[in-house]
Amino acid sequence: MRFLVDGYNITKSDPASKDLPLRDQREALASRLAVRGADLLGREPIVIVFDGAEGGGSEARRGQVEVRYARGETADDMIVRMVTGGDTVVTSDRGLAERVSAAGARVLGADACFEGRHVRRTGRYPARTAGLPNGANKITEELKSIWLDDEE
Repeated sequence: MRFLVDGYNITKSDPASKDLPLRDQREALASRLAVRGADLLGREPIVIVFDGAEGGGSEARRGQVEVRYARGETADDMIVRMVTGGDTVVTSDRGLAERVSAAGARVLGADACFEGRHVRRTGRYPARTAGLPNGANKITEELKSIWLDDEE
């Protein structure tokens, strides 16, 4: 499984990048997904597809993010050609969404890539990432019972 991202559909929908020059839009999206893609979308590989005629550029890879440019076809056509049943396509383009859904792909809206969106969590926040030892929640509960029970 992978995420196929409809590049300019996302950047043109994003309040943070929609008014930037195309080159900067591409850079902003690729940088954001390279850093936060796992939080915003998931841990699977991410392929961003841009229309090649509008912006050009060469293919690039940043961690789990691959950037491709459609040449001789639209980005939508390239995404449809690339999609498999296990893929998720990120777009707010209804026409593209219908085409990839018919091919068995799942569809997420463009806002899945925005910074202000609620971040997906795969489970409880691990206390060890904050430097707390195993069982810290039991200590907290014990302290609450000692110090706070009298205040209720």
